[in-house]
Amino acid sequence: MNTIRTSRPSPLWRTVFLVMAALLPAMGMAAEKQKDPAREKPVKNNRGLPQDKGRPVKVGFRELDFEALRLAIEDLGKTFPDRYPKGAEYLARLEALRREAEGGATAPAAEPSLTNRFAKLRDEAMLANPLLDFERLLLIKRSPDKGKNLGLPQNWQGNCALSRSGYENEIAVLSPVRPDGRLTTLYKPSAAVFVGDLDLHWDAGKLLFSSIGRSNRWHVFEMDAAGKEARQLTPDEPEVDWYDACYLPDGQIILASTAAFHGVPCVGGGNTVANLFRMSGDGHSLRQLCFDQDHNWCPTVLNDGRVLYSRWEYSDTPHYFTRLLFHMNPDGTGQMEHYGSGSYWPNSIFYARPVPGHPSKLAAVISGHHGVPRMGELVVFDPAKSRFEAAGAVQRIPGRAQVVPPAIADQLVKDAWPKFLHPWPLSEKYFLVSMQMTPQSLWGIYLVDVFDNYTLIAEAKGQALLEPVPFRAQPRPPLIPDRVKPESREAVVYLSDVYAGDAMAGVPRGTVKKLRVYEPHYAYPKMGGHINIGVDGPWDARRLHGTVPVYEDGSANFKVPANTPLALQPLDEEGRAVQVMRSWFTAMPGEVLSCNGCHEPQNSTPARLQTIAATKAPADITPWRGPARGFSFKREVQPALDKYCVGCHDGGPSKDGRTPPDFSAQAKAGWRNFTPSYLALHRYVRRPGPESDYHVQAPMEWHASTSELVQMLQKGHYNVKPDAEFWDRLYTWIDLNVPDHGTWGEHRAIAGNYHDLRLAMRTKYANRPEDPEALPDIKPAPVTFVKPAPVAESAAAHPRAAGWPFDAAEAKRRQAAAGSEPRLKIDLGENISLDLALVPAGEFVMGDPAGAPDEQPASAVKIARPFYLGVTEITVEQFARFDPQHDNGVISAFNKDMSTRGEIANHPQQPVIRVSWQRAMDFCYWLSQKTGRRFSLPSEAQWEYACRAGTDTPLNYGPSSADFSKFANLADARLLQLCRRDSPKWIPVVTNCNDGAVVAADVGKYPPNAWGLCDLHGNVWEWTASDYLPYPYVEAAPGAASNPDGLKVVRGGSFYDRPARARSAARLAYPAWQRVFNVGFRVACEAGLPAPAGAPAVSAK
Repeated sequence: MNTIRTSRPSPLWRTVFLVMAALLPAMGMAAEKQKDPAREKPVKNNRGLPQDKGRPVKVGFRELDFEALRLAIEDLGKTFPDRYPKGAEYLARLEALRREAEGGATAPAAEPSLTNRFAKLRDEAMLANPLLDFERLLLIKRSPDKGKNLGLPQNWQGNCALSRSGYENEIAVLSPVRPDGRLTTLYKPSAAVFVGDLDLHWDAGKLLFSSIGRSNRWHVFEMDAAGKEARQLTPDEPEVDWYDACYLPDGQIILASTAAFHGVPCVGGGNTVANLFRMSGDGHSLRQLCFDQDHNWCPTVLNDGRVLYSRWEYSDTPHYFTRLLFHMNPDGTGQMEHYGSGSYWPNSIFYARPVPGHPSKLAAVISGHHGVPRMGELVVFDPAKSRFEAAGAVQRIPGRAQVVPPAIADQLVKDAWPKFLHPWPLSEKYFLVSMQMTPQSLWGIYLVDVFDNYTLIAEAKGQALLEPVPFRAQPRPPLIPDRVKPESREAVVYLSDVYAGDAMAGVPRGTVKKLRVYEPHYAYPKMGGHINIGVDGPWDARRLHGTVPVYEDGSANFKVPANTPLALQPLDEEGRAVQVMRSWFTAMPGEVLSCNGCHEPQNSTPARLQTIAATKAPADITPWRGPARGFSFKREVQPALDKYCVGCHDGGPSKDGRTPPDFSAQAKAGWRNFTPSYLALHRYVRRPGPESDYHVQAPMEWHASTSELVQMLQKGHYNVKPDAEFWDRLYTWIDLNVPDHGTWGEHRAIAGNYHDLRLAMRTKYANRPEDPEALPDIKPAPVTFVKPAPVAESAAAHPRAAGWPFDAAEAKRRQAAAGSEPRLKIDLGENISLDLALVPAGEFVMGDPAGAPDEQPASAVKIARPFYLGVTEITVEQFARFDPQHDNGVISAFNKDMSTRGEIANHPQQPVIRVSWQRAMDFCYWLSQKTGRRFSLPSEAQWEYACRAGTDTPLNYGPSSADFSKFANLADARLLQLCRRDSPKWIPVVTNCNDGAVVAADVGKYPPNAWGLCDLHGNVWEWTASDYLPYPYVEAAPGAASNPDGLKVVRGGSFYDRPARARSAARLAYPAWQRVFNVGFRVACEAGLPAPAGAPAVSAK
């Protein structure tokens, strides 16, 4: 006998024996003609390890897991001491077999005996499980037709996408529940149509299933337990399908329906979305519960009486990864994430069912987006542990004692074996499931457990056995009383604290003044896509309702339309979104929907404080410049451009001979039917786009202040002074993800009669007769162009500085003569160091007479003392010595079908970003205490003086027009890789330059300036110590107070900026608490000064 030792991760060694194909029937497996295993191409199991291909008969060796069987027998004996009487005997027999196996017997004749005896013991011990205490098992038996007709929709589809005919299937009953049990037919449709989606009533007297009914549409049927009197419960509505139903504890029924008439966006609406509805037990009183952009799947009832279901989200997030679990009350109130919001793993969660008797655990099949339909890995979750990615994954089966890795992949489970469908938890350790062991195996019913045992319950030649359900009465969960008021068309939202939660971390109290309320208007069937409503903008049209107040303590209490998907945006004093909600919520009629904060984890305990909002009557929504309507660039933004922009941006040349972008209104539509002025303007606006990083974004990540358009106008672009209405219209457009069209009919004609069908169904089943395509009669006010005052020529003489400018040789001479070492190295520990270069004292001209208004007037500034400045920006690994929890994250890309988070920004040598000024100062204080030297951020003057290193050119390597490819990481052709596939290359860049980096590069990649300092132009903007004040520059007096929350200057430009925005004199400003996607910092240290005493002046915590 040949014995093979494996190195698979396991608490104990596992022993593997070669077995003969003729012996496999004793293990409950069908035999076929044996093939040479060495010639078989291996497939991967769900741990990425080789596994022999083929049906079990083809496997060249069979793994006998003694440890798994021992653990299960011990557990059953301990759990059921009176109902599992032979546990000790099983353990003794198992130990004898193990000793025999590890004794290394060499006689080939010993193999069959050992294998057979192990298989017999395993089956006997596992089938004696007291949880298998029912005589009959309900299941679906279906001829798979070589796997082509298993009746499984793809992971982006519902039943309506399946063929309506061509099935050979039936509802069957296995009795007894053993491999030798008999399969009998309970119900077989008279036609070759689908039958499935079984749900057994609590008393086991009747059951629901999906099939094809009248008018060749999908319908929900009910049948008694004897297999008689099958009747269609759901009504015949034109082009509407109904399926996937489950009983509620009160006898009513939850089911999915396409009556919402939404189209799945990524396939151009080619698949119709199904949302959840509720109806009475006799099929009447239908009411829509969910109003979601995409499918709801697999409704079931939790142990506490709530409804658990899968919800697929699309709204500005990567749709490969956004099928998460939701729960709600049976009346539709309390719709809330159950697992996976903001999580890339798992891509999809299907067939989730609660563990009986447990308050929170559930079992589910996880799958990918593409690859295989609905099937995948079996995972036990505990949302009470965590709801994020794999942190709440208790175990993957198989996978005893292994950590579940949160892999990010499109085809997440394509190569994972075995594959699972339709789990039915018997306890938190034992599960009935439909399972396919290998690609050539049959789909059978198995008993599996957390110890990695598989025990075959039933298999049928040429058939797939699916959807196992114990055919017995089940405990009825508690009834949750209805809270809806069907006659009402309103609901109330109570928000206890807008600042609570990860999405608002670090935002100072008092920042948020209002909430913007808008409604995503979903695509109709046969239309939809990521470049329909806008260019790399939202998937859906945005129907703007208005704003509601937020009180001083962060609380809010306001009315909203019921049965309407809504999103909220917290607005600052200027009406800009501090955070974007890339999702939605829906309140039922009469519901009071309560939330604790913005992405406040459900597992956290909210502070129980009296709020101002709780003492106020719910506020009405204040309309935004008229009645609720779809936000259209042509209607809402163009008037603002006509008033302040088109006098110059009219398509003609400017005085300097250049042709600025044309923002004038034109009668003829542009590319893909977009508004021409929209196509010209959107390029200068940063936004999430259709599929930004799914993790919760830092507050202000997409703030309007990070857009070039806003930055330019706020600097005083050619003396243009927009009014408050202009800014309101512009900010609202930016915050809504730069839509062009406000309705789908403005994009193109709505196909067929889907518009009328949606309106009819929404009126009938949701009491929402409003037509989102209809536009209110708002007469636009006449607009007159406001000509800006001429830009005044500066009367001041061009300033001069003694001994400046100077060349590189002189710069090096002055550095060497400064009296200190030209370089300084600081040991940060763990072989990580920080290099600084000496910058000598001197004088220079600060600012740029030809630059932006905030760079003028230029003035001569003295740097009185030499100082050291970081050779590079602080890197990820350097910052981690201070704050190991900091995460740079990624830079989101544009287009759809994102299979990664974005461009990585978290490599050790990349500059740290998304770190506030306050946190950068904390780092400086930490470094000061660590080294005994006085570290800080450089002042604005120190930064510009060090950057110039004697030069008076716009950039220290030359003019703005110079080829920067070898000198700096700026907005070049490589940056356009953020615009993927069919996205137009819209980000403003210098197309004839290639600096070799898409986003921030590893520091020090480009040549240093004359003082040995790298990356002062581009890579990332850098915080300075200075407040943002008008010029001429005045150095702050020693010890002068600085506003720790005020605007702070950043310098240098970034990978996202063209050279003119990264000049030595260019400056921007952000609040000290803001974390910006392209802002980092470098440190300064004045030679000879000791570290400051006492506590740090600021703290970001």
